[in-house]
Amino acid sequence: MANDMAKRDLLIELGTEELPPKALPDLSAALTEELVRQLDDAGLAHGAVESFAAPRRLAVLVRDLADKQADRQVERLGPALQAAYDADGQPTKAAEGFAASVGLSVDQLDRRDTDKGERLFAQLTEAGRPTVELVPDFLAQAVNKLPIPKRMRWGRRKVQFVRPVHWLVALYGSDVIDFELLDQRAGRTSRGHRFHAPDAIELSEAGDYATRLEQDGKVIADFPRRREMIRQQAEQAGRDAGGRAHLDEDLLDEVTALVEWPVALAGRFDDDFLRVPQEALITAMEEHQKYFPVLDANGKLTPHFITISNIESRDPQKVIAGNEKVIRPRLADAAFFYDNDCRKPLEQHAQGLAQVVFQQKLGTLADKCDRIGWLAGEIADRIGGDANLARRAGALSKADLNSEMVYEFDTMQGVMGYYLARNEGLPEELAQALHEQYLPRFAGDGLPRTKTGQAVSLADKIDTLVGIFGIGQKPSGTKDPYALRRATLGILRIIIDNQLPLDLRDLLDQAAVALGQRIDADRVDEAFDFVKGRYRAMYQEQGFATPVILSVLALDEACRRPLDFDRRVRAVAAFQNRDEAQALAAANKRVSNILAKLDKAPPEEIDGALLEEEAEQTLTDMVVDAYARSEPLLEEGNYEAVLALLAELREPVDAFFDQVMVMAEDPAVRDNRLALLTFLRDLFLNVADISLLQE
Repeated sequence: MANDMAKRDLLIELGTEELPPKALPDLSAALTEELVRQLDDAGLAHGAVESFAAPRRLAVLVRDLADKQADRQVERLGPALQAAYDADGQPTKAAEGFAASVGLSVDQLDRRDTDKGERLFAQLTEAGRPTVELVPDFLAQAVNKLPIPKRMRWGRRKVQFVRPVHWLVALYGSDVIDFELLDQRAGRTSRGHRFHAPDAIELSEAGDYATRLEQDGKVIADFPRRREMIRQQAEQAGRDAGGRAHLDEDLLDEVTALVEWPVALAGRFDDDFLRVPQEALITAMEEHQKYFPVLDANGKLTPHFITISNIESRDPQKVIAGNEKVIRPRLADAAFFYDNDCRKPLEQHAQGLAQVVFQQKLGTLADKCDRIGWLAGEIADRIGGDANLARRAGALSKADLNSEMVYEFDTMQGVMGYYLARNEGLPEELAQALHEQYLPRFAGDGLPRTKTGQAVSLADKIDTLVGIFGIGQKPSGTKDPYALRRATLGILRIIIDNQLPLDLRDLLDQAAVALGQRIDADRVDEAFDFVKGRYRAMYQEQGFATPVILSVLALDEACRRPLDFDRRVRAVAAFQNRDEAQALAAANKRVSNILAKLDKAPPEEIDGALLEEEAEQTLTDMVVDAYARSEPLLEEGNYEAVLALLAELREPVDAFFDQVMVMAEDPAVRDNRLALLTFLRDLFLNVADISLLQE
């Protein structure tokens, strides 16, 4: 039994040249997951699994791993009886061959009934293989499946890996598993820190790995622990510098992948550099030097930074001085570009956009800015903004792309426009709009706050959406080079979250007019269908049930106005929780099916004189009353109240279908009842197609 098996810890370590820092976490996770998957598939019982990842190593420690697979019962089906025995009842070659293949004699075989008749059958006990025999192949497969986009060779070796491999550790308890992988013979010899402990470290027990590396090798092999050490050290260094460390999570991962023995050191730069936009200085520190900036309590950059050293220096001041010397020219470059850019007004920067192609069929960036300005003015006028200010902001929206600062720091697009506009003395809202035009940049990002920013951001995204669809380059599969999915979600969020009363379909048509002969205007319908798909994705992400979303998507008119769509979805979601919902959904489905089979439309009026049954008279009265009561609620967009009102129709609707024959023999009576059902159906369609809620 598995519980009686011996258990020991398994350690695998690949020692390499410094691994790509951004890829390190993925490489570590992939190696661990694939190795453990194969252990599990092989039925090898084990305890906790620990991953280790540092610049020069990938390692996996599997606790309490069974020393062999459990024996298992295996069933094998042989030939049919008619093929296994001849007319005299003697075994045929087919029977004898099957028996030999399972290591039994023919008389030791059993028989089993199957859907294809009775067949010979053997039940065998398959002995489990030792773990040490299985691990080499498992590891080789795991290494081959690592997510390495481009493998390399080094020296005269034929093997390929992401970086040169220098050692391989494979310990099962205290025993070495003897095999070769990546031109390395497995052993028990690891290596410590490249500078602090370069000598070999002989590991006696697999389970001692992390402790031995830390004590004797000056290596913190555990990635999450090393990351947390860096966070705590950087936060303390920031406090010591009189502020707080700005810790970008992606940068924290990257720095963790660059060091084995982290030591946080705080440096300083000249106060004069603070006149440069702090976004550029932070970019220079984070992207170019892997430094953490230090901010004050208001989020403003201070003249301090934190670097994470990979050595514990005897003279840390020299290390700090070296880093201060390195950062100075980086910041000086940023200051030089900023000063140069500030010498020109935005209009002058914008002039160069006529030579920059946005998209070959859609023209230059100057053409795009003209379209953005015009459409932004139209939008601003509809949302209570300043149309003239929006037109000017749109016309200048891409001007900073022609600046030296953005050329050097691409993260500064929009940000630099904001600073240049302020430097020039342009209206504050225009300056804000130049920055807000790119919002939201990702899921959960902030939205434009100013009316001008909202208008320009919407105009930019709508122009791109209609333009790209108009030239037949809509997204397909995972390909979305113009990020239209993100842009469309941004459009919906801006309109809904800011409560903007905009008809999005109308704005798509307006954008098509501005694009003119550059596009096929008939493809605006495709762009609108794409928007509908984003509605579904957005509300599913928020946790709304798919039938609720589909019930509103069924109404084209509802899809035109995102704010209206949002109100309807929330109203239907609330209605779905009512006791009456399923019954009314079923009734609507029944009505839809009846009306769909008609050859001609029912009368447009209900004739009271033709109401014969009490149930149809009652339902008619309540439908007419519901129309009158719901009209002001519909004008307010209070769809939740409308559906609450319509929930009162459940009993009269049920009574109608129980007591009234809709398809009466008298054509006039039949048509009158069909007219009543049409009115009933239209009542609900004022909000959504409730029939789609039926379970």
